[in-house]
Parts: sequence; C-alpha cells; structure tokens
Amino acid sequence: MTFFSRQNLQEGLRTLSVMQWIPIYLILGSISIISIPYFMVFTRFWYLAVLALAWLAYDWNTHSQGGRRSAWVRNWTLWMYFQNYFPVKLVKTHDLSPKHNYIIGSHPHGIFSYGVFINFATEASGFARIFPSITPFLGTLEGIFWIPIVREYVMSMGICPVSELALEYLLTKKGSGNAVTIVVGGAAEALLCRPGASTILLKNRKGFVKLALKTGAYLVPSYSFGENEVHNQETFPEGTWLRFFQKIIQGALKKALGINLCTFHGRGLTHGSWGLLPFNQPINTVVGEPLPIPKIKMPNKETVDEYHALYISALRKLFDQHKVEYGLPETQELTII
Repeated sequence: MTFFSRQNLQEGLRTLSVMQWIPIYLILGSISIISIPYFMVFTRFWYLAVLALAWLAYDWNTHSQGGRRSAWVRNWTLWMYFQNYFPVKLVKTHDLSPKHNYIIGSHPHGIFSYGVFINFATEASGFARIFPSITPFLGTLEGIFWIPIVREYVMSMGICPVSELALEYLLTKKGSGNAVTIVVGGAAEALLCRPGASTILLKNRKGFVKLALKTGAYLVPSYSFGENEVHNQETFPEGTWLRFFQKIIQGALKKALGINLCTFHGRGLTHGSWGLLPFNQPINTVVGEPLPIPKIKMPNKETVDEYHALYISALRKLFDQHKVEYGLPETQELTII
C-alpha cells in the first residue's frame, strides 16, 4: 500500500509540474498588468506602481544583454518532475568546445516545445553535465519581456529574445562558450505538428544562418524525436462549419498577436481520458555535430544559401542516423518546406 501511495504521489507531482507551466505565465502576467494600474489609481500605494515602472524603464536593456539567469531557478525540483513526466532526454553526439559560440537549431517546434524548454532552459536533463563550460540560452518572443514580472521569471532560466540585437550580443559581447538555441520553424511550424509527422519549416528560414556568418558562431542541428507525439492536432475537414470557424479564429490571432492557434488535445488527469495534458511519450533531443562557420561581416546571398544547404544536409544526416533508435520507421523521411 505504501509503495502504491508513493507511486501515485510521484505521478501526481509530475502531472502538476506540467499543468502549471503555461498558466503560471498567464497568472504572473495578469498580476503585473492589473496590479500596476490598480495601485496607481485606486489605492494610496501609487508609488509602488511608479517604482515598478521606473525599474522596468531602468532595466529595459537587460533582457537583450544576456539577461539575469539563476542557477537556483534552473535547478528547481519542479523541472525534474516535468522532465520525468514524458520523460525528456538530452542526447550528445559531439562535444561543444568552450572556445566557440554556437547557434543550436531546434526542430520541430511541436505544439508547446516541451523538449527544447526542459533541455535548454532548465538543468533537469543535465545540460551543464553533458556540455560542460557551455552556457545555454533559449530564444523566444520579444513581447514576453515587456511584461514586468514575467520577464524576471523567464530571464532567470536563461531565456532571451529571439531578436537580432539580443542574439548578436550573446554571440559577440559575452566571450565564448555560449550556445543560443533557436526553434527555427517558429510558431507557424506548430500547425504542421502531429503524431507520425516529420515536417519542418526550414527551406526559407535563413536568418539564423546569416546571423551565424555575421558572428562566426558555429551552427549545430538538433532534432527532438517524440515532440510531435505528445499531442493530437485536429484540422477539421474543408467545407465544414468547424473548419470555417477554425480559420477565422486562427487568422484573427495571427493578425493580432502573431501566434498560431492549434486545435489539439491530449490526455486527461487519468490515463485513457481525454484532456489537454500531453501524452506520456518520450522526447529525445539529439544534438548534432557543430558546423564550423566563417565570420563574414556582410555575407552575401550566395554564401548564406551555401551554408544553409550545408545545415540542411547535416540535419538530414542527424535525423536519418537516429530515427529508428527513437521510434520512427526506417522509411520515414524528414520533409522540409
């Protein structure tokens, strides 16, 4: 009885660790967005709101200059439960020398990018142990850093804006041994993610290659096998009223917020039930061999295209070498659009 109680407790903690992940950003964001005008207008503690806004103005450039990471936050036990829920694993195929800086291209996006978050924004899968003397950063949307409390939270995990200004700073102004991870396909790729699919947006995504050439950062391909398996995504049949409303909502969100709405589902609180939790499917993020890149201040289109092609070749090689090991059939091909 004790064994089963302990087992149930551990499973419950793993489930809660995943359940809190997205809501905590909404809660922290709501607190900051609502409390500042509330304190300023409806209470005598208006000076607290003024101090918060003054700090935000004073500290405005920090998130674009390496942020304010915290080893304590990155090592929270919470992330260990999160990692064990799937579980998530970080797999090294080659060493990363601290003498260089790196841009790690992450594929695929998945619905929520669980693997890339756990592996590069926390120490749950042991990044510091697997890649010693390398400091990881994870790029995300700039807008997150405009929200007072949320920006402190994400900066503490080594998350940075996926903007040219912030990425160039990390790759040129903070010495060597820095690795910036970019989910190259972005949110648009989430619409392609469903179980059994291996389709990524990369054909016309060349900005990260140009950045590598401008900074001399080595390019490193990575692929998270299993990321597409943790949710089922529903695209309703063309001509139905469900598809009509799906298109309207997706278009409105894309135009207003720059995000893509995925109609997805997973498991519920109990196994076999329907809900929005991800399925307990392993996610294995395999990090490939670094591709040396020359430093060119103003790379031309031909040079960018050349190294973009080399990157695609390296990514395909990585995918083909590991796909069977991580559950895909030998005949599965990586589709790049």
